[in-house]
Amino acid sequence: MTNSHIDSMSRILGRTFGLYVQTHGYHWNVEGPQFRQFHTLFEEQYQNLWQALDPVAERIRAMDAYAPGSLTELVALAGDGPAPVHSATEMMDALIVAHDAMAADLREAIVLSQEAGDEPSAGMLTDRLEWHEQQLWMMKASRKQA
Repeated sequence: MTNSHIDSMSRILGRTFGLYVQTHGYHWNVEGPQFRQFHTLFEEQYQNLWQALDPVAERIRAMDAYAPGSLTELVALAGDGPAPVHSATEMMDALIVAHDAMAADLREAIVLSQEAGDEPSAGMLTDRLEWHEQQLWMMKASRKQA
């Protein structure tokens, strides 16, 4: 496997970790008239993100590379986090931006996996992309005004 392919998988792991932490924090701190809806949505999302970490890390190991395993490494790969937000609307908007960026990273990682002939990683990443796109659709639909 190429270094760029392994680096892209590591970046996906770090970004997934960062989005997990962001979403879990929003789950803890959301308030307002749509509290229950957002609290539940954020919980569903952070649980999915947490469950995604292990398969990505194990794919990196299957490529005979070491998965980033320290908080320092994961935070560095997570990229810049959003500015602190306190309203449910701002949280939703920040998550739309974060999932959109994650989808772009996944598309790049899928191409690199395919170029490396790593179809298992490409398939796993495609499944992740589908989930993030579904989340984007639902969050964007919830932000539309009647």
